[in-house]
Amino acid sequence: MENSSNSSNMETKRIMTFLAVTFIITYFVEIFVIGRLAVSIDPAIQTVFQFLVASVMLIPSIGVVITRIITKEGFKNLWIKPNIKGNIKYYVFAWFGMIALTLIGAAIYFTVFPDKFDGNMTYLINMYKATGQNVSAETLKNKMFIQVAMAIFLSPIFNALFCFGEEWAWRGYLLPKMMKKFKLLPMLLINGVIWGLWHAPLTALGHNYGLNYVWFPFTGIFAMCMFCIVIGTIFSYLTIKTKSCIPAVIAHGSLNGFAAVAMYFTVDGGNPFVGPGATGIVGGSAFIVTAVILYFLLYKAGISENVTEE
Repeated sequence: MENSSNSSNMETKRIMTFLAVTFIITYFVEIFVIGRLAVSIDPAIQTVFQFLVASVMLIPSIGVVITRIITKEGFKNLWIKPNIKGNIKYYVFAWFGMIALTLIGAAIYFTVFPDKFDGNMTYLINMYKATGQNVSAETLKNKMFIQVAMAIFLSPIFNALFCFGEEWAWRGYLLPKMMKKFKLLPMLLINGVIWGLWHAPLTALGHNYGLNYVWFPFTGIFAMCMFCIVIGTIFSYLTIKTKSCIPAVIAHGSLNGFAAVAMYFTVDGGNPFVGPGATGIVGGSAFIVTAVILYFLLYKAGISENVTEE
């Protein structure tokens, strides 16, 4: 058996290997492949671009597989068993909690900035017009009703594969290893910053925050890191409480499917740094408060340096 020192060193090696493999593959694909496609206005190329952006979410799990193989870790303690028994409340929160927090944040945003609300969805109508489609407000409202219903009830299913690609890595692999090395607060902060920096090339391409803001792209990268700390804390809570990354997969899929809804009820699409979307400081206020509460619940429960294996 490995002594504790050798075991700790091996875990460090596995963490560093995972991060190196994941970041190198991701940055290469995003900079040299996706980055070149992003400037094209060809509809077919843009379709490929969007597909590749989504597919990048699979790379962290590829990094897990490669790391487990080359470090001879094997495939035990995968943190993918659903462990539903006794944990239904966490699954319900994962599925519907993200939607509730998004709506609360949007409501706060429109309360603070009432002049930004537009029930006629003029912003969305203009988006359709920009593509050559003339859609009436009534037709658009009917479409939106259907899309919102699908986002609430089907997003976690539709987004499951790509979100698993991230969550098995960040929450199912990196999180348990980091919990053996760091106390709770630094672990959550470091994990969130790592996750945010992993997004950096896409952020620099305008994903989530656009291109026209002060100190581009560093402000966007910093904001993404802060967002990932907040969301990562919530996803980590779900993972730790269930000893499974599956609730985090569901929560991630639910958030991705519903995150843009509030934007369509604005005059101008809102501001990604402010709201009404969850990436904004106001639009994401409900997520921030929830993350703080969940952190203290974990702290109170004695979650600090060690986590038991699956």
